[in-house]
Formats: sequence, C-alpha cells, structure tokens
Amino acid sequence: MLVDAERAYRAVAARDARFDGCFILAVRTTRIYCRPSCPAVTPKQRNAEFYPTAAAAQSAGYRACRRCLPDAVPGSPEWNLRADLAARAMRLIADGVVERDGVPGLAARLGYSERHLTRVLTAELGAGPLALARAHRAHSARLLIETTDLSFTDIAFAAGFASVRQFNDTIRAVFAATPSEMRSKRRVVGTAGRITLRLPYRPPFDAAGLLASFRESAIPGVEHVTDTSYARSLRLPHGQATVLLEPADGYVSCSLRLGDLRDLGSAVSRVRRLLDLDADPQAVDEFLGGDPLLRPLVQARPGVRLPGSVDGAETLLRALGHVSPGEPLDIPDGPVTHLYPAPADIHSPVAAALASGALVVDVGRDADELTAELSAFPGVGPEIARYVVMRVLGAPDIPLTTDNTAWRPWRSYAEMHLRRTA
Repeated sequence: MLVDAERAYRAVAARDARFDGCFILAVRTTRIYCRPSCPAVTPKQRNAEFYPTAAAAQSAGYRACRRCLPDAVPGSPEWNLRADLAARAMRLIADGVVERDGVPGLAARLGYSERHLTRVLTAELGAGPLALARAHRAHSARLLIETTDLSFTDIAFAAGFASVRQFNDTIRAVFAATPSEMRSKRRVVGTAGRITLRLPYRPPFDAAGLLASFRESAIPGVEHVTDTSYARSLRLPHGQATVLLEPADGYVSCSLRLGDLRDLGSAVSRVRRLLDLDADPQAVDEFLGGDPLLRPLVQARPGVRLPGSVDGAETLLRALGHVSPGEPLDIPDGPVTHLYPAPADIHSPVAAALASGALVVDVGRDADELTAELSAFPGVGPEIARYVVMRVLGAPDIPLTTDNTAWRPWRSYAEMHLRRTA
C-alpha cells in the first residue's frame, strides 16, 4: 500500500474527504498527522509526508491532530478489495485479537510465523502488529475517555493496555494531551449504562436498503428492525452486548450496552462490517453506473451497501436454516431479549465443526480458501458458501446468481442492486 505522494498531495490540497481513511498526511514542521480533508492550513508540499496507516505515522514520531481526529474516519476501501495477508491481519487486529491472544495468537490464526507476519505488515503498512494494535488501543481509549465517566484506570484495562502508565504514555504520545485534557473537551456523552458513538461513512448511504435486508431475516428476540433503526444482541469475546443503530446524515448513531468494556473495540469493528461503513460507494456507483443494465438501478438507489456479519459462525448457521433464538440475555434490552445460539447449542455437523474449531469462519480467512472449504463441507454447498463469504468478509466481487465478468470487481454490489429491484 505505497502512497503516491503527488496524488496524495493533490487530494490534501483539495481537502477531498473521499480519501479520508485511505492514507494519512503527516506534517514535518508540526509533527502532527491528519486526515486528508483536515480543515487546517494545507502544508507546503516539501513538509508533507504520507503514510498508509495511523500506526505508521505514530511509529515515525507523529501525533494525531485533535482538530480532525484522523482515527475517527471510515477505514480504507483497500481492505474490501484485498484478500492478502496484510488485509486479513488488519481485520483481525481491529477485532482485538492482539489484545486477547497477543502477536503469537494473531500469527497462528493467519497460519504464518510471527517473524514473517511482522515483515509483511511493516513492508505493506509501515508498522508491525504491535504498533498497529497500539493504534487500535489508543482509538478505543479515546472513545471511552470522551463518551463515558469511567475512571482512567478502568479505561486503561478496558482498552487493552497492560498498565495505567502504558495507557498514559500512549495517550500523550498519540494525542499530545493527557487523558484529563481530552475528557474536558468531550464531544459525545453516553447515557447511563450505554456508550453512544457516531460511526462515520462515505456518502451516499442506502440505509433503507440495509434495513430492508435485515428485516427480511430478523429473528424475533435476537433482532428488532423498524423503518429507522436496527437493534440486536451481540456475543462478543468477553461477554454479552446489545446495540441500537440509527442511520443519520453522515453517520450512524451507535448505542452500545456492553457486558464488558474490553469488548468496545471489537463491537465497533463488527458493527462497521455489518453495515459496510468502510466502503467507497462513489467508486462502486461510478463503475456499475457505466453498465446500461445497472445504470437506472444505481441512479435510483445510490450508495447500496453489502449487509455484513457480526459473527461468522452465526451467519453460516442462519444461512443453513437455524433461525431460532438462543439463551436469554442476562439483562434484556427492550425488544432484544435473547442471544443467537452458540454453535455448541445447535445439533448439526456444521455446528459441531464450528464448536470444535475444525471449521473457522471469521474475518481472518482467505476468501478463496474459505469458499472452497465451505463448498466441500457436507450440507453447505457452493451457493451458501459464496453467500457466507460475501457477508463475513465483505467480499466485493462474489457472484451469487449472475456471473457477469463485466461487473468485476464489484459483482457483490451488482447483486445487491438486482436483489433490491426484484
């Protein structure tokens, strides 16, 4: 993911928000890094450096801009296009794997040695897995500082830091401010028992299409869909959670109730994938709109997104017809009263394989390998395999019913247009 400095600087000079999340601008004179659309005065070209990730900029000694909050923008659409090691690793790091299992656990999930993984990530992203995870922890900590009244000690451990000292040092290094200074300028305040966030996206955003898709397959008790919102329960690494999502202009309001605050980063990452918030709809619409068949569909429904997944095992089991609610929530949240069943509580060969770990369906998998494995699994088959891979990995180029190569690399989005029209 080498950044073309000339093109990047032109985007910065134009304050083009379409490139937010695609690369990072770092200013040598101020030692601050920003998103491309930062409203601050554009630096001279000789003072500008460009990095593929915030972690790379942090490793080079830059601190985050407190005006444009470069860590609070949609991620790079590159992750939706790529299936290589770096992209798979980034998805798992965003899900909190390093905090839970360390770099050895991340490497094992990906099937590579720690040394090879570190070498690839450093070459591709400008930072190794520890630095990338550190940036992820800093982002989670900032959310908790600005949206809760938790003590800084609780925030430090909830965000995945090993000590309060490490938390304080990281916050100062990344944001050039102490936790107390950041809290005094909070932007969003959570209500009692909840954390409320704004999840940005790149417009346009076909929220109605996503809500319609969720409504078609909603499981009563596990999910609740209205004309303007979607709520559901979540089974996260450290406990239960519920989320209420309400699309708005430029962002989705995300109200989380977490059983364990350590799950904040994982919950946000999964919700973003569920709503396909890191997509680049302008690029998709421009390409598909060039096809005579799809042009009127794209014009009628700009910004179509792929309905994603918050749990790979759940998505596969639901695709196979297991659509009953599971165990009750410890604390019901309005109409959301139950979790989806754990694989161990479902009696089928696929569920047994998921429960034992013989079959793994998560964001760290390679799309082609997972498709082949699921296609060959008894009772699954190629059609369900492609559907699951599209949803779990957010794969943009999966043909479900129509294999029109002219729509590559966006066949998944073309399918969504055809389904909505039907």
